[in-house]
Amino acid sequence: MQHTRLGRTGLRVSRLCLGTMTFGGQCDEARSHAILDEAAEAGIDFLDTADVYPLGGGRATAGKTEEILGTWLKRKRHEFIVATKCAGEVGAQPWDQGMSRKHILDAIEASLRRLGTDYIDLYQLHRYDPDTPMDEALEALDTVVRQGKARYVGVSNWPAYRVARALGRSETRNLTRIDSVQPRYNLLFRAFERDLLPLCAEEAIAVIPYNPIAGGLLSGKHDGNAPPQDGTRFALRSAGVRYQARYWHAQEFGMIEDLRTAAQEAGMSMVTLAVAWVLSNPAVTAPIIGASRPEQLADSFAAARMGSLPSELKAKLDELTHGWRAVDAER
Repeated sequence: MQHTRLGRTGLRVSRLCLGTMTFGGQCDEARSHAILDEAAEAGIDFLDTADVYPLGGGRATAGKTEEILGTWLKRKRHEFIVATKCAGEVGAQPWDQGMSRKHILDAIEASLRRLGTDYIDLYQLHRYDPDTPMDEALEALDTVVRQGKARYVGVSNWPAYRVARALGRSETRNLTRIDSVQPRYNLLFRAFERDLLPLCAEEAIAVIPYNPIAGGLLSGKHDGNAPPQDGTRFALRSAGVRYQARYWHAQEFGMIEDLRTAAQEAGMSMVTLAVAWVLSNPAVTAPIIGASRPEQLADSFAAARMGSLPSELKAKLDELTHGWRAVDAER
């Protein structure tokens, strides 16, 4: 497994990041640990989670994923780079979410406890909270770094203009800088190529994209003429509604067939093709891959071993999916 720098920092991470949002929901603890074992055996040492996981849960299950990851990390914490996130709703009180100083400081303590560690390598704001002044959030992130509870900080699901503003405010006020972003990015969703990815390339911000296979749609296993299969991301309560709104459309299923043909001609699986395409963008640091079974990771490993797509195949895929550059970034 190749490694690369996390943005402009001196930290090096594996070129694939293992996402854990299935742990505790789609996967029980034993299977979650088996997935972690499989990823570690392949050389992945970059792990991403969040305090609201597992996907499709709610307040009652928030934090379960971090607990499962924490039990696996015992006695080998130093061997892995651990990223987690806050800002989602984790409790009944109005301050149990968002980017307020209170919530950020409370949330990191809870994550540290569940993960069984005394520091987080990368602590991220999971979403933007318009009700909290940006300076307050940046000051809170600066506090957790200065206290040694986080090594680096980042954001997820922020548009480019907010990232740019955060960079300016942190520089002006001499606060800890945002060193990473987590945008949604795949062959079916390319909107951030217009602004966020160029900004990150220019400012040396790490890009850790999620949904590289569009929630599983780019695996080619789904049938657009039938309801989503039980147990998949498209059928998970409120999360299923969100994922269907993102990807479950006739236009996307039509594109899947074109991509299936391209993958067959290239002699690789659709997952390998999709992940390799994301990896081929020079702005990308490490795509977040996930699984509900250990064997599902193999095709993503194959993409990482490729290094980069052949230039002709990359150009073909870019042309085939160029219309997705203009897709509404909020969908």
